[in-house]
Order: sequence, then structure tokens, then C-alpha cells
Amino acid sequence: MNIHEYQAKQLLAQYGVAVPPGEVCAQPEAAQRIAEKLLADGAQLIVVKAQIYAGGRGKGTFKSGFKGGVKLCKTADEVFASANAMLGNVLVTKQTGAEGRLVSKLLVAAAPEIKKELYLAVLLDRATSRPLIMASTEGGVDIEEVAEKSPEKIVKEWIDPAVGLMPFQARKIAAALGLKGSVFNSAVKLLSGVYKTWWECDASMVEINPLCIIPGADGKDTLCAVDAKIGLDDNALYRHQDIQAMRDLNEEAPLETEASKFNLNYIKLDGNIACLVNGAGLAMATMDIIQHYGGSPANFLDVGGGASEEQVTAAFKIIMQDPNVKGILVNIFGGIMDCNVIATGIVAAVKETHLSLPLVVRLEGNNVIAGKKTLADSGLTLITGDSMADAAQKVVSAVGK
Repeated sequence: MNIHEYQAKQLLAQYGVAVPPGEVCAQPEAAQRIAEKLLADGAQLIVVKAQIYAGGRGKGTFKSGFKGGVKLCKTADEVFASANAMLGNVLVTKQTGAEGRLVSKLLVAAAPEIKKELYLAVLLDRATSRPLIMASTEGGVDIEEVAEKSPEKIVKEWIDPAVGLMPFQARKIAAALGLKGSVFNSAVKLLSGVYKTWWECDASMVEINPLCIIPGADGKDTLCAVDAKIGLDDNALYRHQDIQAMRDLNEEAPLETEASKFNLNYIKLDGNIACLVNGAGLAMATMDIIQHYGGSPANFLDVGGGASEEQVTAAFKIIMQDPNVKGILVNIFGGIMDCNVIATGIVAAVKETHLSLPLVVRLEGNNVIAGKKTLADSGLTLITGDSMADAAQKVVSAVGK
């Protein structure tokens, strides 16, 4: 699950990570009031940031023609004007695609004087099954770009999950970033807070880019998380009711939201051949082979290893709500999954939805004979595939007619 920047900063602040003062709002008038308060408290500059689940906001363009989803303002009137131009309009960035995202919330915050930008992230290294802290002196740019052009500038420190981040490791990272004096001490404290946020919130990733060196209230330099992104492990959300409440359904595709109600893994794509598959790896392979034979997948849909008839029916209903879909490929390899359960679900779903689109079904594995008999006895008009390649060719051909 993703959350907005302002929510990520709220979580970080709970663990002692310094973030710029600011508030979220949904009306230009509220943005102006927040700015007036921040300016009265001593802020010299105010930043207005569109809150959407996508990066590249600053370089984005609104469909209205207004440029930039991140604006620096000197006065409350400028904040009002920027907020008025952003709210209720669609922002297009390199991560949103051409359709863009509707901006319904803004973060209005103090923009501190930035002396240097750094990069910091905590994530799970699946190769070692350990938490990994990544840091770099090259903040404010894509870490992928740094990794490609200057990999030596990325500092990596693996953490033993049994003991957590040790003080010596935090000092090691701070030293590798070239930090000294008050900033060094600030970094050690901040690193501990960022790691605790990742661990305690069951996050999949915590990224601060940029992490900035700024003048502190006491005149000494310190560190501040000027931007923040947190991705959370869906499987652990049952432990975090407060974080679950942060979910913004307006930022999620409606069909993906509907699929999550049935514990289905669904991602809408731009093609016209829908896929219903059990297992993420098989689903990826199915999309690839459709593409290989000249088709275009309309979705990623993994019903899991133990899907019920109800889930299969729900999956078909979700697929049918996509107007781009011109054909459906069901590709099931039964291990844990009983092929007959899938077959029964297909029959029920086709009859309930009155499906008229070409349907190609490939079943293999556990109880496949019973599954094929269920399909054969159903009276449904469908096409069977003897193999994944055969099924893919048949659905591409059927859609192309």
C-alpha cells in the first residue's frame, strides 16, 4: 500500500525524524491560511506540493497548462494562486502516464534553506533476506541514475534484523557521507528514526529524497527530511489499523480497489486480452506470451494458489468492467489449486455475466480431468488450449477476427 508524502512525514515524525512544519489541505483558502501561519512563525519560503501517488511532480504539467506540481512561494497570496491552479486539476508526470492524476490534496510546508541534498532509503534486500540502508551524497535525483553513472557514490549497510540498526552502523553511514560535527550527530539520530519507521510500520521501503542539510534553530547545521516516500507491506496491514486508515482510494484504480476486496492481485494495463491466472510468475509469463504472439494484455490478474469459486466469479466481473477487453485467457496450472474449482467458477461466472467475448481456457495439473469435464458438460462456448503457447495463439487469433 502506498501513502501520500504528508502521511509518510507524519509516520517519520513519530519516530523522531525531523520534517519541515506544514499541513495538508484541500481548498486554496486553507492553503493561504496555513501559509500565513508558517510565515508568521518565521518561514521565509513556502512550498506547495501536489499530493498524488507518483513521483516527478515538480517537473510535471497540469492538463490545464499550469506547469509544476511543486511550487516555491514567498507570500500567502502566491500560495493561494498556486493552490488554486493545482486543486481539482489533473497533473501529468513521467510516472502517471498520459492520463495523469487528479490533485485533490496539497501539502503546504515551510521550505528551509538547503545547504546540501543527500539520499537515504531503507528497504528489504531479498537476496540476503536482510534490511538494507542505502545512502548517497547525490540527493535530489533518481537513485537509478546515480547507480548507473556513479555507483561508487552509493553507500550500503546491511542490518541484522535480530538486533536492528547498531549505533556504530549509523556512525559508519554518516562518516561515509562525509558528515561532521553537529550534522554527524544529527545523522546518527535521524538514521535510527528512519530505520525504526521502516521496521515498526512493516514498510517495504522508506525513501527520503532529498535528505537535506539545513541551518538549525540554534545556528548549527542539522538534517531534515524535505521529501519522503513510504511503501507498506499489504500482508502486515492487519497489525496497523492507523496506517490502514491512511489509504486513499481516490488514488487507486477503481478495478484494483474492487479486486482487493476479494484478495485478488489485479493491475489494469492498456491491452485488450484479459488474463486470469493462478500465481504471479505464471501471470507474468502469460502476459509475455500474449505479447509474443502479437497480442496485448489488458491486465495482470493473479487469483492465488487457493482461489474459491466466489473469487473466480469476482475476477470475471472485474475483467468485464474493463471496456477495452475483447477476449479472455484463463491459464491455470493446478498445484495447490484444484482445476475443478476454477472450472466451476468459470462456468458460474460466464453464466452470471452473460459473457459473449471469446474465452480461451488452458487447465493443467491437480484434478484437471474433472475440471475439463465440468467445462465440457457446461454447454458454454469456449476454446480450449492444450498448452500455454497454444492458448495464447488462440486468444490472439480470436480477438483479431
